[in-house]
Amino acid sequence: MIPRYSRPEMVAIWSPDTRFKIWYEIEAHACDAQAALGVIPKENAEAVWRAKDVPFDVARIDEIEAVTKHDVIAFLTHLAEIIGNDEARFVHQGMTSSDVLDTTLNIQLVRAADLLLKGLDRVLEALKTRAFEHKDTIRIGRSHGIHAEPTTMGLTFARFYAEMKRNRDRLVAARKEVATGAISGAVGTFANIDPRVEEHVCKMLGLQPEPISTQVIPRDRHAMYFATLGVIASSIENVAIEIRHMQRTEVLEAEEFFSPGQKGSSAMPHKRNPVLTENLTGLSRLVRMAVVPALENVALWHERDISHSSVERMIGPDATITLDFALHRLAGVVEKLVVYPENMLKNLNKFKGLVMSQRVLLALTQAGVSRAGSYRLVQRNAMKVWEQGADFKTELLADPEVTAALSPEEIEEKFDLGYHTKHVDTIFARVFGG
Repeated sequence: MIPRYSRPEMVAIWSPDTRFKIWYEIEAHACDAQAALGVIPKENAEAVWRAKDVPFDVARIDEIEAVTKHDVIAFLTHLAEIIGNDEARFVHQGMTSSDVLDTTLNIQLVRAADLLLKGLDRVLEALKTRAFEHKDTIRIGRSHGIHAEPTTMGLTFARFYAEMKRNRDRLVAARKEVATGAISGAVGTFANIDPRVEEHVCKMLGLQPEPISTQVIPRDRHAMYFATLGVIASSIENVAIEIRHMQRTEVLEAEEFFSPGQKGSSAMPHKRNPVLTENLTGLSRLVRMAVVPALENVALWHERDISHSSVERMIGPDATITLDFALHRLAGVVEKLVVYPENMLKNLNKFKGLVMSQRVLLALTQAGVSRAGSYRLVQRNAMKVWEQGADFKTELLADPEVTAALSPEEIEEKFDLGYHTKHVDTIFARVFGG
């Protein structure tokens, strides 16, 4: 990803320096295990560790690869240049390139997941803080973009919190899914390398041995991982869309923080645009772009092919770097979001009590009017509000069929906003505990 949408911590996971460092650690730990089994001389295994603090020359590896056309061989050649050809002659003993490449990819995905979990934690904390801050801040709920019934801004934040909490659980599971390594040799039979080498390498690198690999680690694991990233991205967009709606001029119930000196438009000085949440909508699309290729990577020919390789070289860094950036951007938006409770009440009352229609409908049925009859009476008066700008309560009080079933006091009671918030504490207890 371009630097504009990247954070250094995540970028570092995918850098050539990091990749070669992991390759080296896999090879060195494998040599230790081989030496312990008596397959290679102990002094050769110890010699490999002499390169531990020597920086690998990325340019030199690229130069060798330009000739060999093979990245792992280029790396092993450079390693031999550092520790000596004789000392390096047992490096990669019985292994195949995928042992190194797949195990490395999974280590990088695990590390990326750890950073993404930190980003999710920041989002969760921001959503929880704002939920309790606005637990009782009344706003109109909408369905189909149309006024429905009253809710609270706190419930909106709590809903997003619960969704992101589920995403956190999904990511923990996805991290576990890819936290495997394979050092099983060509076609995964361990014919030329003892399974105990794999066990040792995985233990040293914080992985579980892949129960059965071919020449590659099964790609259903990676498909699940990237699908999870796609779900998280969609949840980010879900929050972003809500904020974008709230910032519309005609709504203005909340808006992104507009910093001193910030400009909204090169042409119109009055503009304050929801640029961050619009950006998050776009970034979410990019993360989801990785999902289908990851699913298609599951089906490989026989014990292996490399149709997955070019895909993963791109979607691994791009999806995790983009999502990492998006999570922290979203957290910042929520932390600084400017909320306008007065505008929320103004919008709620725009149609003069119309949003209380269901309470009146239910009261009429309780008073003995048929369901169809109750609906007809309420809708008849509601349409006057839509079409003529009338006051809903006033129309109900003037309707003899309505007042024949409900007293003025009963009608008045149906317009109590507190009725719609009486279970907020129950919902909060379900979401946040306590």
